Amino acid sequence: MQGFNEFRLPPVILYGRDSLTKLGEQASSFGSKTLLVSDRFMEKIGNVAKCQEQLEQCGVSVACYLDVNTEPIDAYVTEATQLLLEHDCDSIVAIGGGSCIDAAKAVSVVASNGGYIGDYSGGQKPITIAPIPLIAIPTTAGTGSEMTSVTVITNPETNIKLMIKHPAFIPAVAIVDPLMTLSTPPPLTAATGVDALCHAIEAYISNKAQPLTDKLALSAIERIAGNILTAFTNGSDDDAREQMALASMEAGAAFTNASVTLVHAMSRPIGAMFHVPHGISNAMLLPAVLEFTCKSAITRMATIGRLLRPDLSTSTDELLATTCIKEIKQLCKQLEIPTMKTYGIGQAELDQVVDKMATDAITSGSPGNNPKVPTHEEIIALYYRCYEYDYS
Repeated sequence: MQGFNEFRLPPVILYGRDSLTKLGEQASSFGSKTLLVSDRFMEKIGNVAKCQEQLEQCGVSVACYLDVNTEPIDAYVTEATQLLLEHDCDSIVAIGGGSCIDAAKAVSVVASNGGYIGDYSGGQKPITIAPIPLIAIPTTAGTGSEMTSVTVITNPETNIKLMIKHPAFIPAVAIVDPLMTLSTPPPLTAATGVDALCHAIEAYISNKAQPLTDKLALSAIERIAGNILTAFTNGSDDDAREQMALASMEAGAAFTNASVTLVHAMSRPIGAMFHVPHGISNAMLLPAVLEFTCKSAITRMATIGRLLRPDLSTSTDELLATTCIKEIKQLCKQLEIPTMKTYGIGQAELDQVVDKMATDAITSGSPGNNPKVPTHEEIIALYYRCYEYDYS
């Protein structure tokens, strides 16, 4: 008999078209002042104003921190926390991609527990006080951050992405309105969509997988496979956007409870060293890492293969596992996922830092969840394989 498992989710999840209309009601339940964390693009396209209007209609005054820019760094957390304390806010609203939500998660914990966000890495500083309630509203279908107990914050001085995991980072409310993702441009749709696919696949093959996460992960994989190309080529397709938003939510719930594996372990150093957005760095690695892992996860890879190619469902597990990788490679090609080289990373640049990248990947702990646990040398070899990877 299998031992017990732990499964955590946000206490309140509102999802589906027009679920954003419940924002003011949810925020007012926490108090009369909120800090809205977002970025300048969300301000430009009117999403910040849309949220402010709903909040103010429900009697909630708003202070805004809109300086999150691409991957979140520790300075954003410090600045936003100071603003929250100055305005004595009762809650936080984060609207945007995973960067905005991760920054807000860090603020929610630091504002109540004090110190510097890096202090919480590796459990060095205990979280003893409940976080400031956070309402997370994703505008991309990919990171799943609205569902997770993880925040990823970069320290620019050390070029290390701090992945900090604790139940306190789970938002109090997740509002997943697919209509908020319609503005996502094709390259970002592709990157975040493959990021969600990574979450689902890694959760399913993880050594920490459990029955509940398996169900969510497989459902997410099937939804993504059936809708990502439509969302990429026709971003105004409401149905495809809705399915991708739901898949991202499922994948987030799966990986926060089953953990990620080698893809994410290797992805974070690429982002920290070369400032590659998280979704793209995951996508760059996914096919090669699955090739490395395949023989140690034949049965599970075959199950994914059956979802991707139901017409081959009666084939052998070995063939279906190989088919799974072929289908993912083809998908990356169709979505125009770059390699490290075509993204603009120089060979000499990689040579200088690849040893540190492999060390940082191992230090994260995620490689230990992979069905085949890599050595330091194998991670280095995988980085070089991915540098000029041929998706065809």
